[in-house]
Amino acid sequence: MIKLSNASLRRGTRLLFEQVNLSVHAGQRLGLTGANGAGKSSLIALLTGELHADSGDVLLPKNMLVATVEQEVGGVSISALEFVIAGDEALIKARKELAKAEEKNDGNALAAAYETLEHSDAYTADARAAQLLAGLGFSDQEQSQAVNQFSGGWRMRLNLARTLMRRSDILLLDEPTNHLDLDAIIWLESWLQRYTGVLLLVSHDRDFLDRVCTHIAHIEQQKIGFYIGNYSAFEKQRVAKLAGQQAAYKKQQETIAHMQKFVDRFKAKATKAKQAQSRLKALSRLETIAPAHIDSPFSFSFFAPDKNPQLLLTNQNITLGYGDTIVLSDVNLRLESGDRIGLLGANGTGKSTLIKSLANTLAPISGHIESAKELNIGYFAQHQLEQLRGDDTPLSHLSRLYPDSSEGELRKYLGGFGFSGDMAVSVIAPMSGGEKARLVLATVVRQKPNLLLLDEPTNHLDLEMRHALGIALQGFEGAMLLVSHDRHLLESVTDELWLVRDGGVQAYDGDLDEYAQWLLKSRSSIVEEQKDIEDSSSNKSSMINTTPDSFATELTENSAEAKKQRKRIEADQRKKLQPLTLRSRQLEKHIERLEKSSHLLDTKLTKPELYEEANKAQLKQLMQQQGQEKSELESLESEWMEINEQLENAQTEQR
Repeated sequence: MIKLSNASLRRGTRLLFEQVNLSVHAGQRLGLTGANGAGKSSLIALLTGELHADSGDVLLPKNMLVATVEQEVGGVSISALEFVIAGDEALIKARKELAKAEEKNDGNALAAAYETLEHSDAYTADARAAQLLAGLGFSDQEQSQAVNQFSGGWRMRLNLARTLMRRSDILLLDEPTNHLDLDAIIWLESWLQRYTGVLLLVSHDRDFLDRVCTHIAHIEQQKIGFYIGNYSAFEKQRVAKLAGQQAAYKKQQETIAHMQKFVDRFKAKATKAKQAQSRLKALSRLETIAPAHIDSPFSFSFFAPDKNPQLLLTNQNITLGYGDTIVLSDVNLRLESGDRIGLLGANGTGKSTLIKSLANTLAPISGHIESAKELNIGYFAQHQLEQLRGDDTPLSHLSRLYPDSSEGELRKYLGGFGFSGDMAVSVIAPMSGGEKARLVLATVVRQKPNLLLLDEPTNHLDLEMRHALGIALQGFEGAMLLVSHDRHLLESVTDELWLVRDGGVQAYDGDLDEYAQWLLKSRSSIVEEQKDIEDSSSNKSSMINTTPDSFATELTENSAEAKKQRKRIEADQRKKLQPLTLRSRQLEKHIERLEKSSHLLDTKLTKPELYEEANKAQLKQLMQQQGQEKSELESLESEWMEINEQLENAQTEQR
């Protein structure tokens, strides 16, 4: 269990949070949310020991194994597979002990080393590492490739695989999906859903949070609120807290009216029927989602295109690639006004190549793309962030592109993208990736495009900006081609899906849930193959068979007798510790019940009518109950910590 008691943390002079009380138990997968800079990554650093609380306590049981992803990967020359295996520190230690024993030719040391290797699942290590790498998108050939031959993004994937290989009781992941495509994210979800320890996860991907997390910790106004359920459940609970605010209700109704206007305008037209149905679906979701984002600093919409021809782009049998390398061939597509298409496919299959060719930044190897005379493309790609001039400011950047616009008009416009006040005249160079991405999006929106080509626009964006972008795209009147690993965005703003695979582009008839099922099923053959390798490796026991026959026989007999003796000792030890173990489990169940009751009570206390004079007695009763439950919870958690320290000390002595 992780426990924060009255913990406060500052970074410099800035207070991130204060007087925080938070408990997380084994099996709970906690999503950390909040605005950029609220303190999510700092909370992770607090748990790893990189930062220390300014006041209060941060308690982790002794001997807990904590795993987190390193941010740097050295240019090592070992293979990707070897790099990931090295994450299993117990295995590496056991291998070193074996090497020492072999060098000394010490029979007892060899017996102990082989036994340790067996407990470390040494014979399945290669297969386990290969499964992790395959799930994160590495081919068989790439698994044998040296680490220093991979780009920065792929090295971060290697770091993630190495972390998942490590044995851990607590897993801390800070934006693990940043360098992953949708296929890898879907696989990672399935892996994390099976994780049995404590998981703390920072992510701006709401669908990822929904599918992985059992609880949410939301940081705002220097406090951390704890919510039972996934991210969607958190939004509903937060809406309940905000329901009494008239401003929240007004803003919600304005947003819904904006979308309803689009639906009303197009639902009667046959050519727009599909788009209108999509908006109706999004509108029903928005009614529960929008109020949870009423305090978002972002609010913008796309301008109506100056001209919007029906047919925008068409081509037949074009071939795309780089030099002599063909990436896509026999591509046939037609883009019309109102088309809203999401591109699916693993990294490297050609999604960005297709986007670049349509944006006229990559010429086809063969064939020709025909475009309407009035075509006005708004193109967003990650490389554009680096092309911003570092000595510019958001205001000077837009002023140069739109010299006819007044400073006041541009300042107001930039405010919708989070560049208010001094931010509008701050130099771009030191800005974060999220701030640069918002500025590029502001530039694209200002172009009044009739065709949007968006290649991973949500990278670096927080949940609030992603929500604002989704609302804006729902009202966009032109055509759109979108590449994104954010499934919520894909679901809410696209009407059809295309799959880029095996050198071609084809329509995908299913939805994103079906795509995820298909993807996991298609990779199951890899898992089965790796299981066969594990079984084969385990049966061969190749490490033991490298010893002389007579010594191997003696070693096996000694090892078997040692195992029987150890099992007898372990059984006696478990019997002695059974009362403590049972009490620990009872306490965990009692603590969980109290936490649920406490959170329900917190929700009741947020209702505005409770504070009216007529309900004074009820309010007093609820506050007394809150105090009693809090006191009882602290007492139970203290007892739980003491018992588990006793259990851990006993296990340490046994080892």
